[in-house]
Amino acid sequence: MPQYQIIIEETVVDDFIVEANSPKEAQSIAEQLYRDGKIVLESGEVQQKRIAVNASDCENIIDFEEF
Repeated sequence: MPQYQIIIEETVVDDFIVEANSPKEAQSIAEQLYRDGKIVLESGEVQQKRIAVNASDCENIIDFEEF
């Protein structure tokens, strides 16, 4: 029986409050908090889901489709 690689991509959205003196500083702080694991997106706010199928004997991924 052939095998297929299934690729699923999700876009997760959440919002966080950051105190800063400017938008640029707020972004910098948020990026650092994210890298440090202090800002974590929960899996419940999925905004988009896409799937693609790739045959095990083929290097070309079929285009992603929303599902």
